[in-house]
Amino acid sequence: MAAPRHPTTSLAAEQPGAVALAKAMAEGRVTSERLVRDGLARVAAIDRAGPMLKSVIELNPDALAIARALDAERNAGKTRGPLHGLPVLIKDNIATRDPMSTSAGSLALDGVRAPRDAHVVARLREAGAVILGKTNLSEWANIRSTRSVSGWSARGGLTRNPYALDRNTSGSSSGTAAAIAAGLAPLGVGTETDGSIVSPSSICGLVGLKPTVGRMSRDGIVPISHSQDTPGPMTRTVADAALLYAAMAGRDRADAATAASPDEPFSSIALPADALRGARLGVARAYFTGWGEIDALIEQAIAVLSRAGAEIVDPVDLALPTYWDAEMRVLLTEMKAGLPNYLAAFAPDAKVKSLADVIAFNRAHHDLEMAWFGQEMFERADGYGGLDDKDYLAALAECRKGAHDDGLDRVLKANRLDALIAPTGGPAWLIDPVNGDHSSMSFSSPAAVAGYPHLTVPTGFVRGLPIGLSFVGPAWSEARLLALGHAFEQATLHRRPPSFTKRSVPT
Repeated sequence: MAAPRHPTTSLAAEQPGAVALAKAMAEGRVTSERLVRDGLARVAAIDRAGPMLKSVIELNPDALAIARALDAERNAGKTRGPLHGLPVLIKDNIATRDPMSTSAGSLALDGVRAPRDAHVVARLREAGAVILGKTNLSEWANIRSTRSVSGWSARGGLTRNPYALDRNTSGSSSGTAAAIAAGLAPLGVGTETDGSIVSPSSICGLVGLKPTVGRMSRDGIVPISHSQDTPGPMTRTVADAALLYAAMAGRDRADAATAASPDEPFSSIALPADALRGARLGVARAYFTGWGEIDALIEQAIAVLSRAGAEIVDPVDLALPTYWDAEMRVLLTEMKAGLPNYLAAFAPDAKVKSLADVIAFNRAHHDLEMAWFGQEMFERADGYGGLDDKDYLAALAECRKGAHDDGLDRVLKANRLDALIAPTGGPAWLIDPVNGDHSSMSFSSPAAVAGYPHLTVPTGFVRGLPIGLSFVGPAWSEARLLALGHAFEQATLHRRPPSFTKRSVPT
């Protein structure tokens, strides 16, 4: 393998990936301090100036010192793990004990520091990662309003899509998607409740993995739903996603959902070149977009998968969800119940202690917090009962039946499938602070509501905007999905660096 190029602030140059950089550090061709300095330079040149993506909400003032210490450890013959010395950007709803806020983008938590790391952050440090900074997000992970603008938070402003600056990043892991696509760091961590990893990854030309709920701990993550929340990797290649996934996955006594996770080794994930041979893949045509240019890309992807030896089951009868209202009832009820617990443990010095306090804060700071959209979802949630409420329990049962029993479980088992495939969604839409988001069809909900793994991999471009191909599998099948996605990626090599186009609409 040729030595990776030194990172550069050139907008057009693609940055080396995490796997290549780890190898270069092991061979003494680059240091962690150099990688951190280059990351900081790219943040200054691309995020703060130039295109001004506003993807990084705060930089870690300890990053350089941590990198130097990790270089010293390596020079002394010690490495902590597979990420030793690699910079990582973390979504700003994941607690870090560094001198940075964990705010979910809200001014209500601006300046509030967590007393300890989230479990996944602790695992990243154990593996040798350098936390470079925190990324912007759709405020409160996009659960505040039905008319929100993804990528906007009162604390971080509006994150812009590096492929077209007048288009949305999707969300809520907006800043992580934009930052990793622009090469500000080799590795990024997002979170998803429904679409918040896979949608921004697809729209920003990335690989994004939403794991099975319980594969990674949610301890220290600002909660929406204990039924659906999970962190996950967002990277430029599947191999990099596998590297990050292996470091983050694991059980945690602070998160009961992880007790169900199989006892598997996570030191590495096998990515064989022939992973598609003999794999049974079902085409979920109900989730195609109806836009000819997008669906044509997916047809081309299906042909590639078939030539690589996959058995294509086309179509499978996975219907569109009928549980939208039930899902929202579950999310809002669980958010109201979970937020006070998070605030008590990870933001004990915050002035807000509950959802009602956050609502009151937003009203008191209306010009800053609600200039673009309101908080009607927060207000609806505050009127709901607790986790023993009969309407919540009925909604939870409806979601389980629709997504599990009559949905993914039925289709995957009846067709003996390794995975389902479909377009992840449409291309990035124009930023619209008046009407809010107006995204097209998405394949995120079945896996999100079921709590099953979902991988998106770049599959081409429509008019310069990235499109992703989704692989959705049964519970705990992340390693299999990563292998399938890697084989597809290597057969196509669709990804290309962002163009930072200023305006995508003709003048």
